[in-house]
Amino acid sequence: GIAVLSVVAYHAFPNIIRGGFIGVDVFFVISGYLITKIILGAHANNSFSFSNFYSRRIRRIFPALITILVVCIFFGWVNLLPNEFSNLGKNIAASAVFLSNILAYQELDYFSSAAEAKPLLHLWSLGIEEQFYLAWPLIITIIYKSKKKLLWVTIIAITTSFVLNIYYSGQNPSLAFYIPQNRVWELLIGSLIVISPKLEKLSSYI
Repeated sequence: GIAVLSVVAYHAFPNIIRGGFIGVDVFFVISGYLITKIILGAHANNSFSFSNFYSRRIRRIFPALITILVVCIFFGWVNLLPNEFSNLGKNIAASAVFLSNILAYQELDYFSSAAEAKPLLHLWSLGIEEQFYLAWPLIITIIYKSKKKLLWVTIIAITTSFVLNIYYSGQNPSLAFYIPQNRVWELLIGSLIVISPKLEKLSSYI
């Protein structure tokens, strides 16, 4: 709740709450933690299945997502010019298949004034999250039986992603912001807390 409210407050008062967008980073860590805990818990009970995992994601996300997309289509049809409506259609299509972050990277800078005319721009974070969910369950399933290997794979992935993020933050900020390999370290920090018993024990005190 705090993570989400900080982002909302940042967008409402950008000149006052300048760092509120860090709520997205916090949300990514929490998301990585929760989803890894669910996957590892299912594996521990020998009940994990990809169909069940993704069906749960669909039931959780699609009702709200479809509602947003339908509302945007309606208001776009009524209020936008043909070329604007066409551009909205591209954004709706990208959002429907969780590629909003890729399209946003190709089209504009998140912090530019043009972003104000993109009603679905906020779905970039959902795109990164869902792209992570395509790969991470498979990786865990492949190496689940070796806890030590899973730990080291997570640490190496965090380090690699973080280094890429630092590098591209200076060279190409939009790429660092939108492309999943540069943001996945945040989700994996949450995963690391679950995978490492010492970190999970520490987090329980926090």
